[in-house]
Amino acid sequence: MSQLNDLPISALHFYLTAPYPCSYLPDLQARSQVATPALLINTQMYSELVQHGFRRSGTYTYRPHCDSCRACVPLRIVAKQFTSNRSQRRAWKQHANLEATLHPLQDNAEYYSLYQRYQRARHKDGGMDNDDHESYQNFLLQSHVDSLLVEFREQGLLRMVSVIDLLSDGLSSVYTFYEPDLPHARLGVYNVLWQIELCRKLDLDYVYLGYWIEHSRKMAYKTQYQPAQGLMDGTWRTLGITSA
Repeated sequence: MSQLNDLPISALHFYLTAPYPCSYLPDLQARSQVATPALLINTQMYSELVQHGFRRSGTYTYRPHCDSCRACVPLRIVAKQFTSNRSQRRAWKQHANLEATLHPLQDNAEYYSLYQRYQRARHKDGGMDNDDHESYQNFLLQSHVDSLLVEFREQGLLRMVSVIDLLSDGLSSVYTFYEPDLPHARLGVYNVLWQIELCRKLDLDYVYLGYWIEHSRKMAYKTQYQPAQGLMDGTWRTLGITSA
């Protein structure tokens, strides 16, 4: 087992997918570079892959590799230097009564019900709103790396669930879903702030938030958490605040 743990990234194989419709920018075609075999990608190796811009969906590890577009920029927050702005401090105070508990990845009917409500409300006609239970399990509950599930409750009521990967240098935010029908709630903002705070408590450096896409309304918000860094041409560089 120790030999497996010490395998370098060069032990992996990488291939390009066929073009497919981009999920974020209309009328564009996307491609991904995929790392295989999945069974070799443990926490140590995945931590290095994330530093090179990869993400995972279940046991599928990939990064954008489009023919003529470089809009997807891997983004991470420098947790120990993070300073919240006024709006973020209001969101933190607004949801201060949430109770967070950590769990291993697990199937739970209550989680899945919340996931379905969230997808129908926030991603209607985006494909994920029709996820069946098996698709949900493959997406969020399958992992070959160190992962945890965080549930957030308010007076016993489930409000939000996050899946997070524990990396050698930080946390990788896999996915978060929350109660979509709470008026004026800012659960998504609170969740990012909570992950930054957890990162600090664990004495880790970064919270990886996936891909920032400046001209995608769903993805542009990520630079609101400062300082932020983006991976461009193989180098992590400081990103300024852009309009969300």
